[in-house]
Amino acid sequence: MVQQPPVRKTVPISTLRELLEQQRNGTLKRLRMNPYEVPKLHSNYLRHPLAEDLADDNIFISDDSIGLIKFHGGYQQDDRDQRVRGELKKYQFMLRMKMPAGECPAKVFQAIDDVSEMFGNHTLRLTSRSSFQIHGILKSNLKAVYQKIIHAGGGLYGASGDCSRNVSTCAAPFTSAPYRHARHTAKMLAEVLGLQSRAFAEIWLDGEKAATIETWKEDIDMDDVQRIIRHDNGRGAVLDDPVEPIYGHAYLPRKFKMGVTVPGDNSLDVYTHDVALVVMCDSDGNLEGYDVLVGGGMGRAHGKEETFARAADHFGYVPAHAVYDLVKAIAATQRDHGNREVRTNARMKYLVHRMGVDAFRDLVKTYMEDGGAALEPFRPLPPWRFSDWLGWHEDGSGTWFLGLYVQNGRLKGEYKRALRQVANQFGYTFVTTPQQNVLIAGVPTEKKRELESLLQSHGVELDAERLDPLMRNAMACPALPLCPPATTEAERVMPAYVQRVRQLMNKVGISDRESFVLRMTGCPNGCTRPYMAELGFVGSGPNCTYQLWLGVVRTRLV
Repeated sequence: MVQQPPVRKTVPISTLRELLEQQRNGTLKRLRMNPYEVPKLHSNYLRHPLAEDLADDNIFISDDSIGLIKFHGGYQQDDRDQRVRGELKKYQFMLRMKMPAGECPAKVFQAIDDVSEMFGNHTLRLTSRSSFQIHGILKSNLKAVYQKIIHAGGGLYGASGDCSRNVSTCAAPFTSAPYRHARHTAKMLAEVLGLQSRAFAEIWLDGEKAATIETWKEDIDMDDVQRIIRHDNGRGAVLDDPVEPIYGHAYLPRKFKMGVTVPGDNSLDVYTHDVALVVMCDSDGNLEGYDVLVGGGMGRAHGKEETFARAADHFGYVPAHAVYDLVKAIAATQRDHGNREVRTNARMKYLVHRMGVDAFRDLVKTYMEDGGAALEPFRPLPPWRFSDWLGWHEDGSGTWFLGLYVQNGRLKGEYKRALRQVANQFGYTFVTTPQQNVLIAGVPTEKKRELESLLQSHGVELDAERLDPLMRNAMACPALPLCPPATTEAERVMPAYVQRVRQLMNKVGISDRESFVLRMTGCPNGCTRPYMAELGFVGSGPNCTYQLWLGVVRTRLV
């Protein structure tokens, strides 16, 4: 496990309630808050000035809107490969999908493939949080792209921003009870902590309803979701806010990442989340409750020792009936006590680290029903294991899923056309994985050979054992030329770096089948979780200058 940094003294910070009181009485000073907070407070629940910026003739949006559009699943970027000195930057937008449990039905894949070809850079990018990204969208085409995705049943609202982001799970679509409970919980969490403001429909759909409900909502009871959101136990988790009863109009201090898994399955790096839930079932497969971990996170900043990657702490066990009360309480604790003055220290991991997990638990319990009486000690778990789920696997119901390796998550060319043909011809659901790969789910036995033939006709490698295991286990973020924080390459140079590492291993007599986990990022934000790799390359300067991080064994984090 990542060694936890020593507890450091920090400057006192204002709570959200204090800041809002200062706003009401006119004493709020902009310098008391980091620059991302004031636009949220003044946005009328994520509307302004984004709506106005999207309507003007500029090819970019204002600084205040850059933070707001993230809540809507968008990022402003510019293509540094195309920059010309003295000319305006080559602005464009990346869109990130909201896909709880990583599920992408065929009709949604068809829509995002269409927009990537018509309006994007002709590629799709699988993310390390089990989602898709679409790159290269011009501002003038944003509304058309959003509408096509939304009307196909896709989601973008809450895929980014200072809120709960895409809820990831162990991706394997097994039909056994623990895996089914994990997927259902992920979808429920996505909505219980989902954004409630109507800003998304107003801006992108002119206030109209989507033609098709977001696909994962078909699998959960949305009336039950609204009941959970608005249930007020009188302890402060729910705010007196007519629009956002959990977030309020200030939302969270920083992004909030959740994951759900089953005992032993660490394919989603369970210790890297703000909140992770481990499904606990009885011998008959009935859901009993969840082990809970809190305070993980990868992001840090070079040269700032007060920032650091952190592995989550064991928080406790909660019975199934109290899980949403607990999750709301944890979110409210971060909402009210997270650092809104220094954004680099705004993630919940810093609050947990500063307080210590025991004091943090005591604070969370004050927001819970009956003072957190339902919380119990963390229950023992079996050793963690890692699997990328490549190749064929029977899902437990007589059908199969096929795991396909995607180098650094980039779908393009013949590979992308192959998956589009799978969607058109078979209509199978795709499941994206935290390892940036894709699974094709629900394949009948009699269709396996036909599917294999289609994929092979496009040159897709089906035999994972033929891959260099170093490359199979590696991940890299997109980095240059589009990602704004990136100072180095990552995705485009990773294959060459893997090859150099393999050559060094061969030179000292290590077998071609031996490997370890190697990950690369173009900046210290840690999107591919390099701090949890056995060898992590973290971009730190121009000319491909990297920090090296060594030694985490991720298959047995305990």
